Formats: sequence, C-alpha cells, structure tokens
Amino acid sequence: MRNNFIKLYIVLIGIVFSFSFFNVQEVVHANKDDGSGKTVYVIPIEREVERGLEAFLKRTTNEAMESGADHIIFEIDTPGGRVDSAGQIGTILQDLKVPTTSFIINEALSAGSYIALNTDKIYFVPHATMGASGVINGDGTAADEKAQSAWKKRMAAAAESKGRDPIYAEAMADSSIDLPEYGAPEGSFLTLGPTDALEVGYAEGIVNDRVELLHQLGLDNANATIIETNPTLAEEVARFLTNPIVYSILLSVASLGLIVELYSPGFGIPGIMGLTALLLFFYGHIVAGLAGMEAIILLLLGIALIVAELFVPGGILGILGIGAILVSLFMSGYDIGQMSISVGIAFLVAVIASIILLRRIGMDKGVFRHIILKDSTSTELGYVSYSNRLELVDKEGIAVTSLRPSGIADIEDERVDVVSDGSFIDKGSQIKVVKVEGVRVVVREKNNY
Repeated sequence: MRNNFIKLYIVLIGIVFSFSFFNVQEVVHANKDDGSGKTVYVIPIEREVERGLEAFLKRTTNEAMESGADHIIFEIDTPGGRVDSAGQIGTILQDLKVPTTSFIINEALSAGSYIALNTDKIYFVPHATMGASGVINGDGTAADEKAQSAWKKRMAAAAESKGRDPIYAEAMADSSIDLPEYGAPEGSFLTLGPTDALEVGYAEGIVNDRVELLHQLGLDNANATIIETNPTLAEEVARFLTNPIVYSILLSVASLGLIVELYSPGFGIPGIMGLTALLLFFYGHIVAGLAGMEAIILLLLGIALIVAELFVPGGILGILGIGAILVSLFMSGYDIGQMSISVGIAFLVAVIASIILLRRIGMDKGVFRHIILKDSTSTELGYVSYSNRLELVDKEGIAVTSLRPSGIADIEDERVDVVSDGSFIDKGSQIKVVKVEGVRVVVREKNNY
C-alpha cells in the first residue's frame, strides 16, 4: 500500500510540473481597417522585481522578437524589488530592436522606475507614480555608499540612453539632491506623478486606459494584432518559490522532514514532505534560470553518497555527500549571503529536531535500527569470553610448580593455571580447588584444611 502511494505521488508531481510549462497567450485584434497589419505585444510587469520576473521577461521578449512584433508595451505595476534583477531586465530591454513603451498603470517604484527608464516611451494613468528608488538592504536599512553610488549612476545612465534629463533619475536614487518644486527637498527621494513626469520629460502622455494608449501610439488601426502575454503556471510558481522567505522555509521543511524520517520506520509522510520541499526549491530555481543541470547532478550525487554511507563505515562518504548537497544549493542561489542564512536556519532546525527526537525516541527505530549493533554477547544469551571451570571446585591435585602465589597444578591429569588463596605452596604439595572466579582457579594446600 505504501509503495503504491509513493508511485502515485511521483506520477502526480510529474503531471503537475508538465502542465505548468504550457504557455498562456491571449490574442486580441484591434479595429480592422484597410492597411498593413502590425503586431503589438503587451507584457505585464507586476509584483516584486526578482529573478522569476527576469526569466518571464526574457522568454516573452524573445517570443515577441521571433514573432516579428512591431511594438512592445510593458504594463507596469510594481513596488520594486531586487536591483540586480532590475539591472538584468534593463539589459534585456536595451537589447530590443523594436520600439518599447512603459505603461504605468499604478506604480513603478524603486527597481520598477529603472525598468521604465530603459524603454523608449513612458505613459501614465492619471493616478500613477514613479520613483523613490533608494537602495534598501534586506533588513530595511539603507545600503552602503558604494551600492548607492553605483545604483545612482545606473539610473542616470538609463535615463540618458533614452534622451531624458538624468538629474531626475538621480534624485529618485539620491535623497541629497534638492528638488523642492517636485516635492523632493533634500533628504527625500523624488517620486513623480503624471503631471510632473510630463513636465520634466519623463512621460510622453497621460492616458486613462490601454485603448487610449494604443491610439496615442498610432496602433489602434491598420489591422493591428494585440498579443497579451501572461506568465505560465511554472513561471508563477517559480516567482513564488524563489522568494528568499519562501525558499528559507522550504529548506527548513526539507531538513526537518528528512531528519524525522531517519527516526521513523519505513518511508512515509515526513520523508515525502522533505523530498517535496527540496524538489520545489530546485524546481523554482531551475524555471527562474538560477539552477542548471550541474546543480541537480551534484544534489543526486550527494544523496547517493549519504545513502552509501549507511553501508560503508568511515564517515568520509557522508561528509562528501553533505558537501555536494551544500554546493548544489549555493550554485542554485542568486545571493550567496541570503542562501547562507537560509542554509544556516535549515541546519539549526535539523539540529534541534535531532536532539528532541534522540531524547524522545532514541535510535531503536527508523534507519538507525539497521546500522546500530544491538546484540549483546551476554552469558544469558550463550556468549562467554572465556572457559568457565566451575567443575574444578573441590577437586584435588598436586602443585607442579611452587605457587608464589600463582603457578601450575596437576588436577585429574590436567595441567591448570592456578593461584593460591594467599599462602605460598611448595612444589609437590597436595592442593584442593576452593573456588573459581572467572578464569582464576583458587587453590589451598590440603594440609591446611
């Protein structure tokens, strides 16, 4: 029954992951008039900027170029995110050979503003905002001066590449720039609304919706074809799974499940839970383009070495296996510092779980029962480490050598190592066995009785 459950589990995981790669596109035809047709791709940039979004934009822009798109519109609504991912996305946008437009439908803050600056045109809806691009560490504190300076230069370069005044991009990333006329006095990051963005040349227009935007761009007629792209299920899952908080939890669950499985008989829910968490970690990072086959090979090699350690004593294979798994995790991570924290948390969870289970369950169950010797060589079970000579008690013999106090005696024609009970016994004296203590045969001179 358990084996059938495991097989069904593997099949279901395979089916889910296979369907998750199906692409989702919606084709919308604009008003058809006489004239040559144009193809417009609409690509959403939503939620946080991270590697999952980067992978999605790389795929969809490649599809747009291969399909011969005449224009790409990025509908932006993001609070920002990782500046390193934003930098990679900026490179993707700069390399596009067709006109690009950012349509800010709510906000393009922090890394989102940088993405918008890398497109040819920017349009706002009446309530949209753009800016506030200071670099913030994961703990909420401001990044060091070096990181701030590099990001400021990158923002300025993006603005200049599209013919925009870089001072406003710099003010978005540098709070020391004084622009009180736009609500950003010294000490505040610049955030532009539609009107201000239009005034400083950071917006080509203010529109109410996509239909109006297409009209402004001259793409609402001439038999234009609008192709809306959406993330595949795999990409949505990857964006969720590559969140540092989520994959920290996954690694902790994996370590906890596998540790509990070591103390459980057979292979059951804890093991499945641990393997699923580990599988989801690598799945998300593979789809996001962070992990390659080399990381998977190292993971499988590490697991194989740990299993081999159960049958080959020494500890070397186990250490190598753990090392291979750790290397595969770090190879899959984009931020080594964050991955170190996540692995450290998972290790701490594993140690705490091991201590609790060891105290409550011991090593009598689970995999330990196969590798720990539990048989004892006790007398009760028929094991003896010496020949017990209890039958010699009260037997008589002759001292072959002087007993001072040990020596040899002849007892019923058998030479036996003996020891006197304390007194010296001369050679040739008659002796009698008074007791046997293990291998120690104690004798006394017969004349002393």
